[in-house]
Amino acid sequence: MQKLDRRNTYTPRNTPHVPGNCDSALNSSERVRSSVPDLKTQSNSPDVALTAKGQAEHGKVCVVYVLNMYGKPLMPTTPRKCRILLREKKAKVVKRTPFTIQLNYPSGGAVQPVKLGVDSGYNHIGLSAVSENKELFSAEIMLRTDMVKLNSERRSYRRSRRNKKTWYRKPRFLNRKKEQGWLAPSIQHKLNSHIKAVNMVKSVLPVSEVNVEVAAFDIQKIKNPEVQGREYQNGEQTGFWNVREYVLHRDKHICQHCKGKKKDPVLNVHHIISRQIGGDRPDNLITLCETCHNLHHKGEIEVKITKVKGFRAETFMSAVRWKLVNTLRDLFPELETKFTFGYITKSKRIKLGLGKSHANDAFVIADGSAGRCQSYLIKQVRKSNRKLFKGIRSHIKNTAPRFIKGYQRFDKVSWQGLECFIFGRRTTGYFDLRTLDGTKIHASAKAKDLRLLEYARTFLMQERPVSSLT
Repeated sequence: MQKLDRRNTYTPRNTPHVPGNCDSALNSSERVRSSVPDLKTQSNSPDVALTAKGQAEHGKVCVVYVLNMYGKPLMPTTPRKCRILLREKKAKVVKRTPFTIQLNYPSGGAVQPVKLGVDSGYNHIGLSAVSENKELFSAEIMLRTDMVKLNSERRSYRRSRRNKKTWYRKPRFLNRKKEQGWLAPSIQHKLNSHIKAVNMVKSVLPVSEVNVEVAAFDIQKIKNPEVQGREYQNGEQTGFWNVREYVLHRDKHICQHCKGKKKDPVLNVHHIISRQIGGDRPDNLITLCETCHNLHHKGEIEVKITKVKGFRAETFMSAVRWKLVNTLRDLFPELETKFTFGYITKSKRIKLGLGKSHANDAFVIADGSAGRCQSYLIKQVRKSNRKLFKGIRSHIKNTAPRFIKGYQRFDKVSWQGLECFIFGRRTTGYFDLRTLDGTKIHASAKAKDLRLLEYARTFLMQERPVSSLT
């Protein structure tokens, strides 16, 4: 494996971007321009160290995050003060996105109260840190959605290994005890991601209070708005031995594709979405005869069925709403952790005239009212791919190198003045470049045309505009 220190961090003065390693060259005297929302450490030339749109141009508050000499967060400063500190070598750059400096001299620890609003969710998290009169941080995080499938694949691999004579120790069957408060791995991963998001903001801002939106969803009410009383105890499967019997009865023991025209007496219960992702709920099952079922899996026919929406997000919110609040209180006892509800957030957002978005909801949860700042789009990705073999062909080893031409997957790079991320690579030195919202920049960019900006990490971050208050 190629080490990180082997990368070429030298950049001539006439190049548009430098690697985001925050070395001594980046911390020269004229590193900061007049404003900061689109902070980009562009070159070693003092005149174009950081480019950003001015506050008067887009109406957003511009901040530079500050750490004291011991790494503790202080209140953000303005780009002008940041430029002076860097010119006098009283501070150094420690992070590029979001742009953060660290003081080189002792300073006072006086800070203002900062509230952090967290709009929790299954697929997205909204974050907003607000002081008394302005917003200091805003972001929307896109969480991973592949955990259920990856866990299912891992389970199948482990079961296949148990059937092979490859034991290196005696099998143990008494280590299956679940601790109190156990959550499914996919749910636990979502919970840990929320904690990591709070920790990320807490590392650059002196957060004193955390407000979390909690919600409980009545899934039976969602399915049937008229349900009430004892009807909650008598669901759709009441009186049936199992799900299969209910599905066959619901479909009147008739194939839902050929409607019985193939005269096949054998009926199967087919998963509309694979069991790995869709589960065994009745909405995800349909009756097919043996003939249609086999032809469908061979790809010779296509069963036209409308895929129903699942309730994973609602189940997640109902299961971990208080777990999240209690975990934050245990991990950060120095913070005041509060909670609010969705209807309160909605009413405040409508009064402020804000559109529906996770970042806007988090701003309202944090009791913000004015002074919006630059917003960040964050995408969560896996840390590494530890597959030893390629796909279903277990005899072909996965020999793909981690680094190609000094770049790895999810590195932030500059290509022709555009900031983007490496989403795919070839051993010949060509890369697939995209932004976090999925926009394709180039499908086969040469390595010599790229400039490294930031190393890959699990939270990829890029700037994006946000709508102003009206």
